[in-house]
Amino acid sequence: MLGFLLARRAGLDDPVRLRRAESTRSMLSGGSDGVIVLYDLENLSRKPSYTCKALCSVGRSHPGVHRYSVETVQWYPHDTGMFTSSSFDKTLKIWDTNTLQPADVFHFEGTVYSHHMSPVATKHCLVAVGTRSPKVQLCDLKSGSCSHILQGHRQEVLAVSWSPRHEYVLATASADSRVKLWDVRRASGCLTTLDQHNGEKSKASSESANTAHNGRVNGLCYTNDGLHLLTIGTDDRMRLWNSSTGENTLVNYGKVCNESRKGLKFTISCDCNPEFAFVPYGSTIAVYTIFTGELVTMLRGHYSTVNCCVFQPNFQELYSGSKDCNILAWIPALREPVPDDISEKSLPQQHLNPAYEDAWSSSDDEG
Repeated sequence: MLGFLLARRAGLDDPVRLRRAESTRSMLSGGSDGVIVLYDLENLSRKPSYTCKALCSVGRSHPGVHRYSVETVQWYPHDTGMFTSSSFDKTLKIWDTNTLQPADVFHFEGTVYSHHMSPVATKHCLVAVGTRSPKVQLCDLKSGSCSHILQGHRQEVLAVSWSPRHEYVLATASADSRVKLWDVRRASGCLTTLDQHNGEKSKASSESANTAHNGRVNGLCYTNDGLHLLTIGTDDRMRLWNSSTGENTLVNYGKVCNESRKGLKFTISCDCNPEFAFVPYGSTIAVYTIFTGELVTMLRGHYSTVNCCVFQPNFQELYSGSKDCNILAWIPALREPVPDDISEKSLPQQHLNPAYEDAWSSSDDEG
């Protein structure tokens, strides 16, 4: 909500969208069984720990349900009356939220790993799709057809993301160790291929030249301002890039464990100081400061592998999904105001507003 209020005060948002945000707090989730569920996130109980109610779902008996695992779900950026989903069943589906019926279905030759709609586009309605094919597919919601194909990768495309700054710029990550930036208006398409060595080929073997990682690149995410791009590879490395110059900023995050054979869904905070990256790390979530590379903490609460994370900037909330069949909501641990006559150093570490205390404990805490 803070994001909406700041945007409204600056004249960047209209009051209608603010009222919609106040009255609508819902979340989409897709499961390995192909089911899609819509949850109401409102905490009517006002208790620190609560369970969100499922409003409706596309269940196994629904005629339009995905046959295999749902890999990506996304609201239409400008209207919650529509959402999209893609699956290992080789389809991308466009849904009418009110009727829970597919309005359109796009079919592909291979498994769909990822799709994304631009959050800022006003002149196009393109959905970028990464599949087992090395070709990046662009599906036009207006015409209902795959309008364009971006060629340049040599292996499957595991992650795609539109720039939040330039509506025609797209980033793609592939199993060929490469990350490419595209301007979809250009005939040649590719703007640049990110190079982890920043052009210093003398230090690179011929195989690793013009590669972003020394393994499959299965995750990427722009910072909210679009000025930087964060990528993750199966070489257990995370890299931060200047999205304008394509330069590797050489921030050292240490070893970032990544054993996923498909796309890794991590996320970046918005309107925080400093900004954080939330990365699935086994059954935990690793929290890094983006520009210094510091591992700040590990969030513990799941009992099995965490598959995905998403940050909700308007309410400063993090959501994580896991193989334990749970979706957990995380909120900042806000400290209560400290009286002027008491030193912060003299306060116990657990001097937290109880409404924001972590409801889960790890084995270390229980000892």
